[in-house]
Amino acid sequence: MGNLILVLGVALWSVPHLFKRLIPERRAAMGEAGKGIVAISVLAGIVLMVIGYRLAEPIWLWVAPPVLTHINNLLVLIGFYLFAVSGLQTNLARRIRHPQLSGFKAWAVAHLLVVGTLQGVILFGGLLAWAVVSVILINRANRAWTPPPPAPVWKEGAAVVVALVLTAVVGWIHGWIGPWPFG
Repeated sequence: MGNLILVLGVALWSVPHLFKRLIPERRAAMGEAGKGIVAISVLAGIVLMVIGYRLAEPIWLWVAPPVLTHINNLLVLIGFYLFAVSGLQTNLARRIRHPQLSGFKAWAVAHLLVVGTLQGVILFGGLLAWAVVSVILINRANRAWTPPPPAPVWKEGAAVVVALVLTAVVGWIHGWIGPWPFG
C-alpha cells in the first residue's frame, strides 16, 4: 500500500509541473486560478510521498558501501550550489541552461546511490525522471536560450556559502527526522 501511495505522490508532483509544458494552452486558459491548483496538487504530492515512503515496507535491492555516503553528500552539496546559482544568477548560470533542474537531478542521483530500497527507487528515480523530462520539454519548447548577463564575482562566493549553509541545515533536519546523512 505504501508503494502505491508513493507512486501517487510522485505522480501528483510530476503531472502539475509538466502540465504547463505538455498542454500550455490549457494551462494559460486557467489563469491565476491554475497556479493555486498546481500548488495544491504539488503539496498533496509531497504529503503523499512522505506518507507512502514511511508506510512502504523496505524491499532491499542493494546495500550501499560506506564510500557512497560521501559521494551522496558531495552531490547534494553540488545540488544546493546549483539551486543557489539559479537564484543568484551567477556566472555559472550563463553556462548551464537549467541550473535548478540540474541541481535537482544531482540530489536525486545522490539519493539513488545510497537508498537501495524499492521505495527509494520509486521516489528518487521517479523524481529524477521528472527532472529529465522537464529539461527535454523545456528545451523543445524554447530552443533558443539567452544566457543571463554577466554577474559580479561575489555572487559565486555567495552561492558557495548558501550551498554550505543549506547542506548543513538540511542535513541536520534530515538527521532529526530520518537517517543521519553525514556518515
